[in-house]
Amino acid sequence: YEVRAGRLTIMQVEALLQLDGPRYRIVTRLHTTGLAGFFLHGEQLALAEGAWRGAEPVPFTYRLEGRWRGNLRRVVMDYARPGQPRLQAVEPPNEAERETVPEELQRGTTDALSAMAKLARSVALTGRCDGEAAVFDGRRRADYRASTSGVERLPAEGAFHGEALRCAFEGRIIAGVRRSDDPEEARQPQFGTAWLARVLPGAPPLPVRIEVPSRWFGTIRVVLTGLRPG
Repeated sequence: YEVRAGRLTIMQVEALLQLDGPRYRIVTRLHTTGLAGFFLHGEQLALAEGAWRGAEPVPFTYRLEGRWRGNLRRVVMDYARPGQPRLQAVEPPNEAERETVPEELQRGTTDALSAMAKLARSVALTGRCDGEAAVFDGRRRADYRASTSGVERLPAEGAFHGEALRCAFEGRIIAGVRRSDDPEEARQPQFGTAWLARVLPGAPPLPVRIEVPSRWFGTIRVVLTGLRPG
């Protein structure tokens, strides 16, 4: 994937998705590029593993490690039981930069990558993207909601063109706001659109494009630029 702001590519993302079978595994690698990489150099690796209970993901472990402006950022989280995350490591400590997420708000949550897996699974099983996810990534607690907006034919761009399921989504931070941010503003809902399609025969539906409005850069666009079967 390429992440684009206007005509500039600001980030490149690679994703390994294993969603078939009784278990799932997602690995993402990203790094800034171009002018964004010059002014804000960053790279990050994230991993989520779990099992399926019907259409619901049951995460086992979530790991994130990266460096932004040379500073290490790390989260290691497992689950004592479904919906009960257990933080093993957070660097730098949350207390230095974010409000604490109370334990009661952590219960019944999943990690962000498992929430992505849930959306792809829902589309594969039902042909629709209606659903909700309570997400805790070790630092923030957020609620996400997706709804089906119909089927749309996308023009050629990147590695895909053709019909794709259009999904509207909304995200809202519940807790874990940066201490430097205005709490009321930070908790305002953020909206976006994702298009999912079966890019390869027999493969699960994957995001082929994503658009999210931003305050500073207009619309941020994520475009699938290539893929290969596992």
